[in-house]
Amino acid sequence: MTDLPPNAQNPEENATNDVAQELLRRLRQKQGNWVEWGAAIASLLKTGYNPQEIFEATGFEPIQQNQVVVGSQVYNSLEKFGVSEATRSHYATRGSDVLYELRLLTQEERAAAAELIFVHNVDADEAREIAKALKEFSYYRTLPEGFSAHPGDAVAHQVWKLARQNADLQQRSRLIAKGLRFAHTPAARQKIEQLLTDFTTVPQRPAPILPFYRLEFEEQLPRILPVVGELPLSRQDLQAVPILTEIEPFRMVKFSGEQAWIPLPGWQVLLAAEDPVVILANSDRFPIQTQSQIGPVVVVIDRAQRQWDASSYFVVENGDELDFQWFETEPEIPLLGQIIIIVRPKKILDEELTKDSWQIDE
Repeated sequence: MTDLPPNAQNPEENATNDVAQELLRRLRQKQGNWVEWGAAIASLLKTGYNPQEIFEATGFEPIQQNQVVVGSQVYNSLEKFGVSEATRSHYATRGSDVLYELRLLTQEERAAAAELIFVHNVDADEAREIAKALKEFSYYRTLPEGFSAHPGDAVAHQVWKLARQNADLQQRSRLIAKGLRFAHTPAARQKIEQLLTDFTTVPQRPAPILPFYRLEFEEQLPRILPVVGELPLSRQDLQAVPILTEIEPFRMVKFSGEQAWIPLPGWQVLLAAEDPVVILANSDRFPIQTQSQIGPVVVVIDRAQRQWDASSYFVVENGDELDFQWFETEPEIPLLGQIIIIVRPKKILDEELTKDSWQIDE
């Protein structure tokens, strides 16, 4: 592995490049802890390095880079909400995979979850379940009967729901034991213990399938071009149009007014939308994870559709941020819009090859 060649053209860029080379060296030699690694990788990404370049220079694979960058951001947010010194010290040396699973929670929820996970010494898989339970519990405007706002009770409530939906006695017993393990208040423990004698099952409504689409054909990837105007036009009119740069993988275009567009095919669901807008996200931001590969997606929201529907996913406000969620029953919180399409980028094996049609013909 070698350092990436510098491309500085002036003293300021030289100084920036020197800092980047020092960060690459520290990463290559694994100096510092994982939180510092995440901060260093985030800094390199901001200065223009891409994940593949960082991998070649340091040995950190792109998936590991994402984990430590996101995990370090979660770790930094923990300190703002006063987690215990024991918890902070624990995560300073290990647990990037655990903290990564808390990325979708608010900063306050992250701190509570981190404390709970530390106390119960759970792994990343169980941390993902805890994060999901806290997130869903936060949508209750009125606390469910018998459960407090403590994160342990939030997990216990999620387990209580799952146990009531499970007719298999072995699985049900396992869930009850888990609920008793996390329940924080006597009332929550009592709700869980009632399941030992009440074998009534509540049918579970299956979550709907996320509306994933993938761009498959070249004609589905139109190119956006700037419009100069209608003839007659002068040379000055032509030159006044700014140069547009396409941003992959969806060929997003920006102009000087700080507005951007994304080209999408004229699917009927898009044509029928009343007020569609686009949010850029990663596919791991959704409550139901059915995709093995995580990558960038375009999420199309119809802001005019705010009526709850059990077969749809919606955008809601979670803390100060937008969030995607499915609700089994009509929620008490406002719905900000319905997800109508989630688009993955087209897979192109060799983009340079596709530009030369004579090579394809042969």
